[in-house]
Amino acid sequence: MSNFITKNIPNTITCCNLISGCVATAFAFEGNARMALLMIIVGAIFDFFDGMSARLLHVSSPIGKELDSLADDVTFGVAPATMVFTLLYQVSIPEALDGVRSLLPYLAFLIAAFSAIRLAKFNLDERQTTSFIGLPTPANALFWGSLIVGGGNRLAHLPYALPVVLCLIVLSCWLLVAEIPLFALKFKQWGWHGNEIKYIFLLTCIPILAFMGVSGIAVIIAWYVLLSLYNNSRTAH
Repeated sequence: MSNFITKNIPNTITCCNLISGCVATAFAFEGNARMALLMIIVGAIFDFFDGMSARLLHVSSPIGKELDSLADDVTFGVAPATMVFTLLYQVSIPEALDGVRSLLPYLAFLIAAFSAIRLAKFNLDERQTTSFIGLPTPANALFWGSLIVGGGNRLAHLPYALPVVLCLIVLSCWLLVAEIPLFALKFKQWGWHGNEIKYIFLLTCIPILAFMGVSGIAVIIAWYVLLSLYNNSRTAH
């Protein structure tokens, strides 16, 4: 009996991640972006602990891996996509696009589709043990969630909001599946040499959050991508 319980602890935590994503999606449909982002963060915490518990208990399994990807796509794909869907219903749309006004918000769900592709690639890609190839789905979800919570109302009333949001959707979908190495915050040793980019990133996150609050998370994700691109160009020479 104890072995059965132990074996199912990681999957139970993964299901908590999945439920968090479902609740986040419900809040997003209601237009409650703040609570939606909070539940995405709760899901991310469960996502961290399900993998950790599986390793500690030595009970990883193929079904756990598949369940984890399903939960991640709901929490980090469907939930943020729904937040963007709700945002697109609020933005001003040019009269020339009146005929497709009701269809444009559904483009937000491209985020969910590309998140699923990203997760499937991650499951098959053996290169991503010490770094990432493409933007991780939790980072993408936090970008959208913090952007909408921190500046969604201001963004929705800008005259050029529609092209900005649509361009960001395309960019984030591309980053999810792009063959671009992005550094991971994993340390083999704690010295400065070899960890310069990681320490610079961590040290700059503090003032960004202090001055910008929730919307600073979106800036941090963008900064993370830019630093990774710089690091790639530096190491290529």
